[in-house]
Amino acid sequence: MIHATALVHPNARIADDVDIGPYCIIDEYVEIGAGTRVGPHVVIKGHTRIGRDNQIFQFCSLGEIPQDKKYAGEPTRLEIGDGNTFREFCTVNVGTAQDVGVTRIGDDNWIMAYVHIAHDCQIGCHAIFANNATLAGHVTIGDHAILGGFTGVHQFCRVGIHSFCGVGTVLVQDLPPFVTCDGNKAKPHGINSEGLKRRGYSAEGIAAIKRAYKTLYRSGLTLEEARSQIDEIARDVAELRPLSEFLAQPGRGIVR
Repeated sequence: MIHATALVHPNARIADDVDIGPYCIIDEYVEIGAGTRVGPHVVIKGHTRIGRDNQIFQFCSLGEIPQDKKYAGEPTRLEIGDGNTFREFCTVNVGTAQDVGVTRIGDDNWIMAYVHIAHDCQIGCHAIFANNATLAGHVTIGDHAILGGFTGVHQFCRVGIHSFCGVGTVLVQDLPPFVTCDGNKAKPHGINSEGLKRRGYSAEGIAAIKRAYKTLYRSGLTLEEARSQIDEIARDVAELRPLSEFLAQPGRGIVR
């Protein structure tokens, strides 16, 4: 299952059924789980652990050192879960000692061509990154978030669950859960109703999220006043708790 032209370090831990294509380079501290397929000309370096059933297309670079001048060779890591797809020319870097020291990608993410995920990013599950989406360092992406093509996310930003960024969006502040946005810089445009329907949210839950959006964006309240109202409602409405918890965390301010 390993092509004769691939360079695989003898200490790399590769499951028996992993398929590694021509001209790949796999470093010493790499671990790759069962069922994963690695296309031709892929480079996997550093302390990188890749789970089961991932599809890695040609010319990807995973586990390379960070694009961070403070990095001094520390043995930081990249951890990738199960069932992810990385299309052509994706780049993902290991973490830095200035953060948690690990870049993490969860399960079942769809990562299209030319996506860059920088050091210390924390990616959830079932997210979609369209072509050329780019994350700076220390970015957090929630489950089921969707980033349109050429989306750029500033370092330390948070992107909430079930949110949606249109093509060419530039995020320099946090995007709350459920919210859709686009533009440079990003502006909010309602909630991701269609995505919530597809993921099994009830009509009542979606209606509650819409009301919370109006409280946050159209009521004329300050952010603190809107957050207080949403917190009170979220005690009885489970669908609003991710939004309430997101707003309670300090960050870069929210898209508003």
